[in-house]
Amino acid sequence: MDPRVLFKAAGFLFFMVVGIPGNVFILVQFICLKVIEKKLLPAHFMLVVLALANLIVIFSRVLPQSLEAVGLSNLLNNTECMLIIYSYRVSRAMCIAVTSLLSCHQCIIIAPNSGVWSFLKQKVSQNMSIIVFTTWLIILIMYPYSMSIARAKGNFTTSPFVLHVVFCNIDFLNYFSYILNGAFMASRDFIFVALMTLASSYIVYLLLNHERTIRGIRSSDRKKRNSMEYKASRAVILLVALYVVLFGLDNSMWIYTLTMSNVSPDLNDARIMLACSYSALSPLIIIATNKKLQQRAKFRNKNRAILWTMQNSSMSDVPP
Repeated sequence: MDPRVLFKAAGFLFFMVVGIPGNVFILVQFICLKVIEKKLLPAHFMLVVLALANLIVIFSRVLPQSLEAVGLSNLLNNTECMLIIYSYRVSRAMCIAVTSLLSCHQCIIIAPNSGVWSFLKQKVSQNMSIIVFTTWLIILIMYPYSMSIARAKGNFTTSPFVLHVVFCNIDFLNYFSYILNGAFMASRDFIFVALMTLASSYIVYLLLNHERTIRGIRSSDRKKRNSMEYKASRAVILLVALYVVLFGLDNSMWIYTLTMSNVSPDLNDARIMLACSYSALSPLIIIATNKKLQQRAKFRNKNRAILWTMQNSSMSDVPP
């Protein structure tokens, strides 16, 4: 097998093995938390939406790429291609939008309780679900055009301005549409990345000030650094850092492809792998830094251990 094909197959299969269980775990645990505690914090609600969007990215792009990498081809018709392309674009846009909202929300939460910050703390937390659903609705409205230019691969002529995406072709027909689409996608990402970068920079500034403030205070009081807000802020910063790095690499390649009339499959596969990697890797950061998820995982493992012990004990009590 060609080493490039083998590397591509291994990469996309790795994303599935890591991304699907991780995102499903986040979804299930927070849904259970909502059922048990009858409430869900705004940050946790956003993590649920992010996990759902991540799963749609994986099933609409990583799964088809994995099937294509292992030798399957021409599995989709035109309608299925339209649905896959539309689902991927909407879900990927939601990933970056929710990550940006998460960083802005955390910035507001740990900001000083004065002036406009107090107003934002109250209003944003109360209306976060409305903000997220409104964002999702706007994104749904923005992307129907992507369905009109998606076609299943077949024996027909395409224009030079086409992106080859697994089982589908995205044919922009002319150079103007090709450039306009690229500029729109890059502008959308730059706006959200700018927001999350500004919010994260302010979070870092506040945390550094907090560090300087508590320096010299007796050690028993320094446990404040381990507050939920501090840990949540660290998690958000890690998520933003991961996205910004992947965003930089992905969009650098995307901008480069705008200068080409016919993008090579290898270059397109590399860009798609970068674009999908956040959806597979971000659950690892969320699980590793979220106290609620860790507590529920420990509680489940403890229950399993108790059940296993009881079963072994009952079996040992059975007479020969």
